[in-house]
Amino acid sequence: MAGRWGNSGGGSRKRSLTLRGLFTVLAILAALAVAERLHILPAGTLERLLGQEEKKGRNARVHTPPPVVARASDRIDFDKTQRLLDGIRVEEEKRGGYEREEWPHWLALDRGCLNAREQVLIRDSRRPAKLSDKGCAVASGEWIDPYTGDRITDPNLVDIDHRVPLEETYASGGHAWSRDRRAAYANDLTDPLTLLAASREANRAKGSKGPEDWLPPKRDGICLYVADWIAVKARWELTMDERERVTVGNILADCRASAR
Repeated sequence: MAGRWGNSGGGSRKRSLTLRGLFTVLAILAALAVAERLHILPAGTLERLLGQEEKKGRNARVHTPPPVVARASDRIDFDKTQRLLDGIRVEEEKRGGYEREEWPHWLALDRGCLNAREQVLIRDSRRPAKLSDKGCAVASGEWIDPYTGDRITDPNLVDIDHRVPLEETYASGGHAWSRDRRAAYANDLTDPLTLLAASREANRAKGSKGPEDWLPPKRDGICLYVADWIAVKARWELTMDERERVTVGNILADCRASAR
């Protein structure tokens, strides 16, 4: 009897230790869950922890490769871009005489109440943009600045950037355009390269500068920026001066070499 009781007592102690350990684990998990809710720990910490334990338990042998993230340069057709660049005339820029008022912008060319600015905000928002009560302005959305990578949700902090600025367009041949053609360029919604949503700070730092004087702070966006700059200039039959042409050509060549 003594022997049997002695064995039974050891089993009780083992069960007690097992239950105590289980309660300890549950308490830790509960504490982690509360810490997540109070934002003491990053969201998903508990889920990731449990996921790792589950993987260890299964001793999984399947290797899942990391997702492939496309580089900006992978989206560039370098042969086509080089052909476009080769077709752009090299001429001295016309400086002086630019008046912003002579380039009517943010017009509602489709006769609706949403002007070009609001339509670009709607087009470039990462989630469906919410409109004002009257439906003629964007009240909220989500935009990623292509020049800095910053995330913006307040439309008042977003500028609509002319990829090739209006003053640069004027100096590169736009000075000879009619007012209607200037308005068509300033409000161009037919090609997403002409207008884009950008942060107010980046757009104003860029100002009227070309790639020879300003490049995006987001270094992995430079190649795409220059390729798009070339495409817009070619589409609108604009010119480049010598300094701009050399700078753009060198950047394009470097981008092409790094993409190999």
